[in-house]
Amino acid sequence: MAKKSGSRLRIIGGKWRSRMLPIADAEGLRPTTDRVRETLFNWLQPSIYGAKVLDVFAGSGALGFEALSREADSAVLLEKHKQAAKNLTENAKTLGANNAQVYQTDALIWLKTCDQSFDLIFLDPPFNKGLLPNCIELINDQDLIGPNGWVYIESESELSDLPIPKHWHLHREKKAGMVMLRLFQVNAET
Repeated sequence: MAKKSGSRLRIIGGKWRSRMLPIADAEGLRPTTDRVRETLFNWLQPSIYGAKVLDVFAGSGALGFEALSREADSAVLLEKHKQAAKNLTENAKTLGANNAQVYQTDALIWLKTCDQSFDLIFLDPPFNKGLLPNCIELINDQDLIGPNGWVYIESESELSDLPIPKHWHLHREKKAGMVMLRLFQVNAET
């Protein structure tokens, strides 16, 4: 279902706390709720400062902008939908987030060609599209997450069989309504 015109996102913590940002009117756009973001960023609090962040299915930018607000060093936001990507770029300008890079691209293609690593990766794809297994494999195969880095996966709660690499250790997990939150810490492969 498309978001109603005039929908807004609230940054919940950090230097941009309580800032309201417009959300693009895009079918399937499902911003991470305030409550879920608060839980996630409480889990991540010691690891955000100075982190290089990748928000793979950025959508509204809720996760990437929240990380930047809480002193992440930089964030790359990937979004396939043209209007949503344009909205992310406008919101980055509004916030003065010169450390945010927005790419209007297919996430799977971008992940295949990426040659950098990140400290924190957010994976919150559109539900019921089967995108997570390929993303997880690409992140692992391309070494996109550094040792002791973090991968956050937000998925529909009924999705359970994911190809999680052995060196990704489940740190926290929580069900919130119809959504499953999982935070993995990535250890160096042995």
